Amino acid sequence: MSGKENVADNPAILLRYDEMKRKHPDAILLFRLGDFYETYREDAERSSKILSITTTERNIGGENMKVAGFPHNALDSYLPKLVRAGARVAICEQLDDPRLKKEERQSHEKEQSILTDTDMPKKKKEKAQQEEPAKTAKAAVEEKPATEKKNDVKSGDDREAQQERKPREPQMVTVNGEKVTHGHAYQSKTNPEDWYFTAKLDGQQLKPQKMDPADLAAYQKKEMTVPQLMERYYPTKLMERVPETAYQFPNVITGPDKGTLTVDKFNVYKEKDEQRPDFGKYKFYAQIGEQKMSAVASRQDLNAYFDRVMTPGQLVEKNFGDRLHLKSHYEQFSLPEGVDPKSVRVAKDRSDGLWKVSADLGEHGRTTKKEISFDDGFSLFKTKTATREQIAAKYLGDEIRTMLAAPSMKTEQAASMKM
Repeated sequence: MSGKENVADNPAILLRYDEMKRKHPDAILLFRLGDFYETYREDAERSSKILSITTTERNIGGENMKVAGFPHNALDSYLPKLVRAGARVAICEQLDDPRLKKEERQSHEKEQSILTDTDMPKKKKEKAQQEEPAKTAKAAVEEKPATEKKNDVKSGDDREAQQERKPREPQMVTVNGEKVTHGHAYQSKTNPEDWYFTAKLDGQQLKPQKMDPADLAAYQKKEMTVPQLMERYYPTKLMERVPETAYQFPNVITGPDKGTLTVDKFNVYKEKDEQRPDFGKYKFYAQIGEQKMSAVASRQDLNAYFDRVMTPGQLVEKNFGDRLHLKSHYEQFSLPEGVDPKSVRVAKDRSDGLWKVSADLGEHGRTTKKEISFDDGFSLFKTKTATREQIAAKYLGDEIRTMLAAPSMKTEQAASMKM
C-alpha cells in the first residue's frame, strides 16, 4: 500500500478490524493504513475526544462509519496521550508493507517495549527473574499484525504467539475494567517467616506487600480470596479513577465561610533537607491562593494520588483542611457510638496555659488531656467549622475506643470486693 488506502476498496481490512476488536473489545485499535493510523466506530469517537482530532464519516463495505486518524509519524505524540488518559491501546501494523523500512520496524518494536511497562518499568533481566511467565495479557499497549502469514512464523514463535492469544483468565476485574491475574502469596527467601502478596494488573507486576499472619492463614485455608486480598493490600487499584481533567489547575474547593478557595498547584516531592525531621519522606505541596503549604503524605494518600482515585481538592481537604479551617476536613472525625457529646471538655490548662481536650467516659474513666493545635482551636472558636466532638474524635479517638473495649471500673471494683 502507498499513501492512505481507501478502506471501501479493501473490505478485507474491515473484516480484520472486526476480528481484532473481538479479541480486544476494551482496547482502542490503531490500524496502520499506509502513512496513517486510523480508528473506527466507538474507537474513533473515544480517540477524537482524548486527542482532539476530527472524526469523519466514511462508507466502508456498505456501512457509514465514523473514522478518526493521524499520520503515522505522529505516533510518538498521540500514543502517550492515550495511555495517560487510561486507555488500553492495540497497535495493528502492516508487517507486509514493502515501504516499511527495517529501521522503522525496529523503532516501533523498541517503542512497544517501553510503553508496555508504562506504570512500572522493568529491565529485561528483571522480567526474566519473575516467578510467573512473562507472556500474558499485555498492560497498556499491545502490538498485533494487520496481516499474518502462517508460513512466515517459525514453530517456536508460533507457540509464543499462541500463548499471547490465550492469556490467563483474570481472577477479578476492577471497576476500571483492568484485569487482575497471578494473584498469589509467596514466602520470603531471606526471611522465611515473612510472606508477601502480589498480583499483576493488566499484565503489570504490582509491588509485593507484606502479609498479616492472620491473612496468610485465612488464604492458605481458602477462607480468603484474591479479590479480598486485593481489597486489603491494593485498595486504590480497585477504586474508580477520577477524570484526568480534575488534575488540571486551578481547582476550586469550598472555603470555611461558604466561599471558595482556589487550588493553584498540588504535587508530590521528597524532602531533601537533611536538617528536617521528615528528611527522606514524601510530602504533598499545595498552593492555595497566596498560601503555600506542605505536609508528610501517608502511604494511602500517596497511592490515591498516583492511582488518580482522589482529586487534588479532596487531598487538600484531607491533608490541609485544618490549616484552611474547612468544615469538610472535620467531617471525617466522629466519636464512637455511645459516647455522650456532653462528656467532652475543651479548656485552657491552668498549669501551662495550653488549650486541651479531654472526655469523661463515666464508668470507663477519664481520658488524658491532649493539647490541640492553633488551627484546630481557630476552627473550633473562630470559624466554628469544627465541633467539640470532632476535636475529641481527632485527638482522643483511639484512646476512647481502647477504654470502651476494656472492662468498666465498676465491674473491676465489684470483682475485687467479692474476692
